[in-house]
Amino acid sequence: MPVPVDSDIVLFYESEFYMFSNFSAFAIRWDGEFWMTTEHIYQAEKFEDPEIRHKIRMALSAHDAKKIAKLHDRAKRSDWAKIKLAVMERILRTKLEQHSYVREMLLATGSRELVEDSPKDSFWGRGPDHLGHNHLGKLWMKLRSEIYQESL
Repeated sequence: MPVPVDSDIVLFYESEFYMFSNFSAFAIRWDGEFWMTTEHIYQAEKFEDPEIRHKIRMALSAHDAKKIAKLHDRAKRSDWAKIKLAVMERILRTKLEQHSYVREMLLATGSRELVEDSPKDSFWGRGPDHLGHNHLGKLWMKLRSEIYQESL
């Protein structure tokens, strides 16, 4: 059942708007290769080592992809903290380009605030205290705004 139109906030994580989560099962063609989820891509982009990237790409789930990346944390790119927002934006743009359903659902949110309802992540979501940065929600809202501007 859709969120009521008068609701000011759209929470996504594992609910009706799951498609905005990086763990959702929307496969992506990325740099010439097939990836099961955007989480797989995001985790792989942390590394330049092709073997680590391949292990992550072949992971059976988004959760496994994240676990593999954590195991190799010491090999992470030195510039990751500086580029991760731009990388995520590129990933989300690609997801929108390849999945019209995600685009339609994004537009269906209207002007409501999009918030990743992560119970743990205060960077990408609102985190356990609901005071997190919500960078994932902010990126989705930025892309939604651009789509609206393009249609004018």
